[in-house]
Amino acid sequence: MADSPVLPFRRAVALCCALSLLPVPIVPAQTAAPTNVFGYANFSAEAKIDQAFLAVPDAKLAGEELKTLTAAPHVAGSKEDYATAEYVAQKFKTAGLETSIVPYKVWMNLPAEIRVVATSLDGKTLMTGPTREHADGDRYDDDPRVVTAFNGSSPSADITAEVVYANYGRPEDFQKLAQMGIDVKGKIVLTRYGGNFRGVKVYIAQEKGACGVLIYSDPADDGYYRGDAYPEGPYRPATGVQRGAVQYLFKYPGDPTTPGTASTPDLPMSKRLPPEKAESQPTIPSTPLSYHDAAPILQNLKGPTAPHDWQGALPFTYHVGGKGNVKVHMLLKQDYQYRLIWDVIGRVQGTQYPDEWVVAGNHRDAWVYGAVDPNSGTVAMLEAVHGLGVLLKQGWKPKRTIIFGSWDAEEEGLIGSTEWAEDNADRLQHAVAYLNTDVGVAGPNFDASAVPSLKEFVREVTKEVPSPKGGTVYDQWKISQAESESQRRTNGSGEHGAPNARVGNDVNVGDLGSGSDYTPFIQHLGVPSTDIGSSGPYGVYHSAFDNYQWFTLNADPTFVYEQQQARVFGLEVLHMADADVLPYDYVTYGKEIEQYLDAAQKKASDAHVSLDFSSANAAAKRFTAVAEAVKRKQDHPSGDEAALNEALRTTEGDLLSPEGLPRRPWFKHTIYAPGEYTGYAAVVIPGVNEAIDAKDAQRGQTQLASLTAALNRAVGTLEGATR
Repeated sequence: MADSPVLPFRRAVALCCALSLLPVPIVPAQTAAPTNVFGYANFSAEAKIDQAFLAVPDAKLAGEELKTLTAAPHVAGSKEDYATAEYVAQKFKTAGLETSIVPYKVWMNLPAEIRVVATSLDGKTLMTGPTREHADGDRYDDDPRVVTAFNGSSPSADITAEVVYANYGRPEDFQKLAQMGIDVKGKIVLTRYGGNFRGVKVYIAQEKGACGVLIYSDPADDGYYRGDAYPEGPYRPATGVQRGAVQYLFKYPGDPTTPGTASTPDLPMSKRLPPEKAESQPTIPSTPLSYHDAAPILQNLKGPTAPHDWQGALPFTYHVGGKGNVKVHMLLKQDYQYRLIWDVIGRVQGTQYPDEWVVAGNHRDAWVYGAVDPNSGTVAMLEAVHGLGVLLKQGWKPKRTIIFGSWDAEEEGLIGSTEWAEDNADRLQHAVAYLNTDVGVAGPNFDASAVPSLKEFVREVTKEVPSPKGGTVYDQWKISQAESESQRRTNGSGEHGAPNARVGNDVNVGDLGSGSDYTPFIQHLGVPSTDIGSSGPYGVYHSAFDNYQWFTLNADPTFVYEQQQARVFGLEVLHMADADVLPYDYVTYGKEIEQYLDAAQKKASDAHVSLDFSSANAAAKRFTAVAEAVKRKQDHPSGDEAALNEALRTTEGDLLSPEGLPRRPWFKHTIYAPGEYTGYAAVVIPGVNEAIDAKDAQRGQTQLASLTAALNRAVGTLEGATR
């Protein structure tokens, strides 16, 4: 199928040139400084530091930094990737940070040859792919360094099999196929992106006995059905492909051969798992397709008509196949090697609490150019570092040690952040926060996720930062959420996934699932974490079209939202580094846990899984009660808060389970984990809820006991803080 009409090349270039000549709007740094901020005995001195910082992040500089970072494709482990590491390191050094480039040696694949050929029952060739990405008017898609679209962690393969269409590849989709009498065993499953993490699609297909998976982007989800295709609009053109890793991140992230151990360059091979024994690696092959290449397969499938809600936006009726009328030959030659990757670490030593680390990070590697994902976040981080550098030159020093991390190989499985976190696990026991950004700017709508204890912390920071739309980021965040909620009610739509507990009626801060670099910090090591971003219509995720041209046409033409994100990110760092009392709100945490238990108890009843929640409920109520007493002490600092801060930090660690989750012990947090069958979306009290899903009452009771023990540990720590 042909692309939607697009801008002619000269018109696109002219528009980009015109944008480059526009004056960059100056978003003022000044907002009404709050007089009282949680965590400070007297906020007046910090307010002056905040205002000095807010004046520094520069929209024009942000644009120049993004252009430099996206000048070439820079997949992890490439020489172009290393060049971006050197660039970021120089920026850190210029700001006055003690800087190092830290290498790790990790097991990763790059494509040697990717070929997909579809044929009909009579031997007619329907499609030979993958088709190279191209959109008339794009200035970047013909760079020979653009790597063929592939899936990280896919094994090599040379297979031919008939095709079955499985919608989004969720558990309920495979269940529906079985009800329709369609067996996927020995078949190649064709799924579309959406509904769950791509690795979960492969995982379920593998469990069901499929021999391979093709994953395509349907125009109903991020293409012309949503709006104009790039470069006329922000959505995916016909040949756009969503690359991505299919590593089983819900088992463990990072180097698949070193779970729980840092893959330093000198790590002996005897300390590594053989790759074929790595539980995070799929055993069946998969590769991504554009809808240009998937359409001939779908159009020629016979068999039962696909259910109505499986129908995408391609102009024909979808069928599920299973009748042998379309076969696909998948030839995937993957080049697996131990490759070097490079984290960039910048550090400012704390003056009062040097062992208490505030870690802030963003990944730098990209599947291709990565203008939005991740380098809009890298730019926000660089301008936050720029602001802190100016403060350092003015004589300011943080109370706690600040560490900025530019992570590598996030796209292949959160590798750089995971290896660094495992490398520094002992020292991170005292880290007071990990602050993340990834897709920093895809549009104007601010959003955030956090552990419950830091949700109010994020809200307070956004109340200080001016929005390009007027008012503060907090004001605009609240408006955009209200508009989204109204639209959901009108359309009757919403994202599937974990329920997000709401305490009060304030702006909603989401829960942390997985899929970005906070994962090893909160879910393996128990470091309280946040994640911020700014969204908009973004249809070119993980494609060659996520480039500087797309960004300046669609996301942030004058880079004022980059400036906004730098200000928010930097204030998070400043406040966490200098607060008198760590600004953890355990009252909200306790109330959310109570809600999670109430929901799980109802879920167990509905599923006829007999579980005794009484001990867990009692522990959660004790947690909330003692948290309220601690909150009163936090509200009235005495001047020496070292013991209180130690107890506050220890509490999050108390919520870890030493034995980890069943079947995936790397994940140790009893309250949050990525779902085994969702991947990105958070599953709350995961040990309990996943046991209910499996209708395993014995496991569920064991997990309730583990949760109760964690809550009781936390209660004991908080009680000590009230004395």
